[in-house]
Order: sequence, then structure tokens, then C-alpha cells
Amino acid sequence: MTGYDVVVVGGGPAGTMTAKWAAKGGAKVLIVEKRQEIGAPVRCGEGISRSWLDGVGIKLDQKSVACQVKGAKIVAPNGTPFFLSEKMAGNEVGIVLDRIFFDKLLAHDAVKAGADLMLKTSATGLLRTGGKVTGVKIRSFGETKEIKAGCVVGADGFESQVGRWAGISTSLAPRDITSCIQYRLTNINYDPNYCEFVLGSKAPGGYIWIFPKNEDTANVGIGMQLTKLKDRADVKKYLDKFIQNDPRLKKGKPLEIVAGAVSICAPLDKTVGDGILLVGDAARQIDPITGGGISNSCRAGKVAGEVLAKATKERDFSERSLERYEKGWRDLMENHLYRNWMAKEKLVTLSDETFNKIISALNEVGVEKMSTFAILKAIETKYPDLVREFHDLL
Repeated sequence: MTGYDVVVVGGGPAGTMTAKWAAKGGAKVLIVEKRQEIGAPVRCGEGISRSWLDGVGIKLDQKSVACQVKGAKIVAPNGTPFFLSEKMAGNEVGIVLDRIFFDKLLAHDAVKAGADLMLKTSATGLLRTGGKVTGVKIRSFGETKEIKAGCVVGADGFESQVGRWAGISTSLAPRDITSCIQYRLTNINYDPNYCEFVLGSKAPGGYIWIFPKNEDTANVGIGMQLTKLKDRADVKKYLDKFIQNDPRLKKGKPLEIVAGAVSICAPLDKTVGDGILLVGDAARQIDPITGGGISNSCRAGKVAGEVLAKATKERDFSERSLERYEKGWRDLMENHLYRNWMAKEKLVTLSDETFNKIISALNEVGVEKMSTFAILKAIETKYPDLVREFHDLL
């Protein structure tokens, strides 16, 4: 097999967006995906906003959109809701995707731009020459191969092996990991116009979500901070209890169950090296409060692809050359990610009573834009004592 300018390990949104923009810029690109099908199994709530799609060149097709919603409903432990319009609600609200078709759409765009794609192909290690990454070892249908590359891109998700192989620290503290489980629940009676987020002790250290798929089906899931678990089965127990106690959901039947873990940490200190680059979940570009990562992965993927296209033309995949990606994605989102990580560290300590006061304050004062700063300023007008420990975020 001939060599490539760029080999992308992972065929999710981060990987295919990186591949698309690198290939559009003239790089010879290969995507390797360990699963036999792009987009399956689904591993997220599937919510996104519309606001960023044009900026990264994504044109959704009909199959990729399962449901469009008016906004979000944040529910206090006492059941009090606070409604947000789609425009205010952030990067996870507006459209609920069908990820199987959405991911295939992004892969199609990457291939159309010129990238090659190998399915059921696992990366098994990196090739090195004098300390520089120069390619990747793969196993495909029982056959082992070595592929030379100017740069190997780790887009292999939360459990990223590529980063570890490259010597980039991707370790996580238990408090920076959320354990999740989600049902696609059908035969339910609910309002499909809003994505719902339930706070408090019903989901310690996290939240419960209801993301509409159609009029009687939704993704109903829970994320709990790892340090809040006494037993691995706790996540499912909390979700099952919530469903059984909610008259809208208790008659529902699961069509699908997905489970996994999500990083809720601050961004990595380093995401590039000589011949190596990390993007998406592998680079910890997930929002630490919501756990959402599709928009960040796609936006960072575009930056990565454009930088790799330039590196290809210059024939320079050194760490110094790839620093342009480091600067680019950090300028886009690093401050937001750090602020939300700091807010997350405080939020996981709050009581139900405090969450009830927060929702009460938001309903009374209102917010013009959904951000950590705007929420804290709104709360400060009614409950100034509540924001004292958040003072460094104001």
C-alpha cells in the first residue's frame, strides 16, 4: 500500500471533517475505522444547534434530521421548568439528529473530497523514525499492514489509543468522567418540541436528558459523575427510577440501549507533536457541562484539515508546523471550555435546594443568552450569596 499525507484514525465527525478539509486542500488522506459501519452504534444524545453548520460546510440532508425542536427546558429538582429558545439554548439544541445517517453524510463528504476510507480496520500502533511519528500500523480483515504518513490524526474518541501511543497525556481524573446510559424510548406521551434537561439528585454529578426523535419516541438518558457511583449499575438504576416515576415515560419501551463514558475535563495542554495531531473527543474538546461534542469536533476538524492541507503543500508535518492547529482550535473554543469546566467543578457540589433557587431566579430575571456568565449574572440579582463561590467566573 502506498503512503498518505494524512491517516485519520476514527470515522466519527471529528475524523471525517478533518479528512474532508485536508483532502479539499490537496492532501492525500486515508480514514481507518474499526467498526464495519459508519455511525453505528450511536453513542450520544444526538442534539445539535444549527448555528455552526454553515461555518464548517455541512449541508444536512433529510435523513440526517430526526426532529427539529423549539428550544430547551431545564427542569429543577422540584419540577419547575425554565424554557429557552433554540437561539439561546447552546450547541446541543435545535436539531436532534439521526447519527447513523449524519455520520454517513460526513463520511460521504470526505470521500467526495478525495479521501480514502477503510472499514473494519483497526490501528494497532504507530510507526516512528527518530522520535517522529511517520505512519500507523493497521489490521484489516486479518491482515497486518504498515502505512506511511506525514501525519497521523487521532480521532479515535474518548478511549483514544493514538494519543497514548504518541506520548501525549490524555489521562483523566474520576471527577472528569461521566458514566452514561441512554434508551431510545418509544410509546411515550410527552412534548416533542423541547429538549429537556433534569438537574439535581435524580442524576448526581450530572443530569437526565430527553431528546425528541418523533411524537412518541425520544432519547432518554442519564450521565453521572464517576465519583458519585457506588456501583457500576447505579447509572441504570437512577435512569430506570426516573422513567418509572414520570407518568409521561413509564409506559415507554426501549428500542435501543447505548452506554459509555464521556470526558468532562479541561482541554488537553497539548494536542500535537511531530507527525501527530488529536481532534474531537480524543483531544478532550467536549463541553464539560453538557458533555456535548459534535459541534466542537466538527469545528476543530475543519481547523485541523486546513492546517494539514497547508502542511502537505509545505511538506512539513513537524510539531512547529502543526502548532497552527493548536492555536486555531484554542482560539475558537478554549476559553469557553475552561470556563465551563470550572463551572462544572462547582455545579456538581450543589444541593437540590440550590438548583431550585437557580431555576427560580432564571424564571424571574431571565437571560438573553445561555452562557455561564449570563446565568451567574441573572442569579446574582436575586441570590447574591449563591454566586460567591462562582466569583472567579464573573
